[in-house]
Amino acid sequence: MRAVVTGGAGFLGSHLCERLISEGWSVVCMDNLITGDIANVEHLIGSEAFTFVKVDVTDYIHVPGEVQRIFHFASPASPIDYLEMPIPTLKVGSLGTHKALGLAHAKGARFIMASTSECYGDPTEHPQKETYWGNVNPVGPRGVYDEAKRFSEAMVMAYHRFHGLETRIVRIFNTYGPRMRLNDGRALPAFMGQALRGEDITVFGDGSQTRSFCYVDDLIEGIWRLSCSDEPMPVNIGNPAEMSIKEFAETVVALTGSQSKITYHPLPEDDPKQRQPDITRAREILGWEPKVKLADGLARTLEYFQRKVSA
Repeated sequence: MRAVVTGGAGFLGSHLCERLISEGWSVVCMDNLITGDIANVEHLIGSEAFTFVKVDVTDYIHVPGEVQRIFHFASPASPIDYLEMPIPTLKVGSLGTHKALGLAHAKGARFIMASTSECYGDPTEHPQKETYWGNVNPVGPRGVYDEAKRFSEAMVMAYHRFHGLETRIVRIFNTYGPRMRLNDGRALPAFMGQALRGEDITVFGDGSQTRSFCYVDDLIEGIWRLSCSDEPMPVNIGNPAEMSIKEFAETVVALTGSQSKITYHPLPEDDPKQRQPDITRAREILGWEPKVKLADGLARTLEYFQRKVSA
């Protein structure tokens, strides 16, 4: 069995490549490396089961031979990335999704789309169910990512309904673990990097906004199960254990043994106040729920960031 993973050298994509190979699949990893890192997959290079192709999936993409599954994970995925690269973010969500769907259609492959909890925007429903249509500002700075993913979902469902393509959509909530970039602007790498360097911890707003953090291994397990399921409608994959950003920062400081102080800065425009997945459908359809406790996941992640900071 053979799979294509777009964005395969990224944080999530690289873990997905590993999981597919462990399941006996061969993998074609596609990435243009604008936010991905070849170091994330270099341990796979040389394996007969792994092929790396540097390509921009908004261009024409071709894979010779049979392909059974395509995992579309290509996209900038942190605010600092999509605010610096708004047009590439929109292009990979639209043109990139179209090209990847076209490849799936040509190959008769099952298509798995990496969507996001950002589809819910700054939610007025809490926790967020898949039936919630969201509260997104389409012309705000975050709209380039939110609307790119919402458009991607619409295109995936169009291919499913019009072409009969087998499709799956995973709405990914906040995920953490090894291979996150230190400078990607998300809470965990920012807090951990600052704590390890003895710098002040930057919390935006008063820290009362909430997130739900899922360890990467749990997320990949959910994605794998969804890819093997018969469910075409979106499924939330995330950890419903909600905590405030202030609590999260304090947890990281305590874990690292840092003397860093927490400082507060203005909240970015359209930053969600609450984020918590309702995973009822994941439990019922996939028999999935997160297993890794926050303390254990953070300890594993700390080892990775200690190496990165000291490198």
